[in-house]
Amino acid sequence: MKHILLRALAVALACGACASVSCGGNASTKAKTRQTEVARPAALEIDELLASADSLAGKTVTIEGVCTHTCRHGARKIFLMGSDDTQTVRVESGELGSFDPQCVNRIVRVTGTLDEQRVDEAYLAAWEEQTKAQTGERHGTTEAGCDAEKAARQETGATVAERIADFRAKIAARKAAEGKDYLSFYYVTATSYEIEQ
Repeated sequence: MKHILLRALAVALACGACASVSCGGNASTKAKTRQTEVARPAALEIDELLASADSLAGKTVTIEGVCTHTCRHGARKIFLMGSDDTQTVRVESGELGSFDPQCVNRIVRVTGTLDEQRVDEAYLAAWEEQTKAQTGERHGTTEAGCDAEKAARQETGATVAERIADFRAKIAARKAAEGKDYLSFYYVTATSYEIEQ
């Protein structure tokens, strides 16, 4: 529905630009203003991004969703939700430094590169070693981890050991079904963002 309204607005703006040129006045200035408004890239909804993430990996994307969480460690990450909490993507601030904490519970539009994080046996073994040595980066306030991060990766375990076991089971299921011995999690490294509402 939102896309239909945005497309209708773009058509109306384009028609308005044509009318201002044919009706005289400072057509050049009016047309440039309208072109700038129309040239704003269309944003993918989170569900759309996740559905075609494998073909978009490594490319610049513009997405829009409701920000459900800002990372407590300097607001370097936000999480955008689509139609429900199973449709969530992590957005990292990258060179932007941090996000405005005012993003939470608002629609945020982000442009950036879609990256893939692969979780395989080597990743899980390194995680186990970091946990034993207590050198791993912690997210959240407990061993269970950050709830937003877990939702984005559809994790169910309450401890690190349970989370790792859950990943191993999902990797085994994917290998049996698709022949791939890893899980793919997609996230966006932002180059710009704006709070829409």
